[in-house]
Amino acid sequence: MYAIIETGGKQIKVEKGQEVFIEKLVGEADETVTFDKVLFVGGEDVKVGAPFVEGASVTAKIVKQGRAKKITVFKYKPKKNYHKKQGHRQPYTKVVIEGINA
Repeated sequence: MYAIIETGGKQIKVEKGQEVFIEKLVGEADETVTFDKVLFVGGEDVKVGAPFVEGASVTAKIVKQGRAKKITVFKYKPKKNYHKKQGHRQPYTKVVIEGINA
């Protein structure tokens, strides 16, 4: 059984036992979080939401909070003596899917 959930402005396909990196959530490690925005539940019985499946939820446990590798953002305009260099590290939350309730 799998589900498609919406979190952090993105849609993610998840299965039980899967580790997923998602946009940062509020919470500490070993806390349980519930995703109520379930768009689709697949498997033997297929349920499609309009836009969300009623009564469906996905429970997950937060493994850790972290930040991704640094990327360099470099802006440059030729002949104008303009350049700007910045770095950015995107925060994330690593979760393990514990169950799909449909």
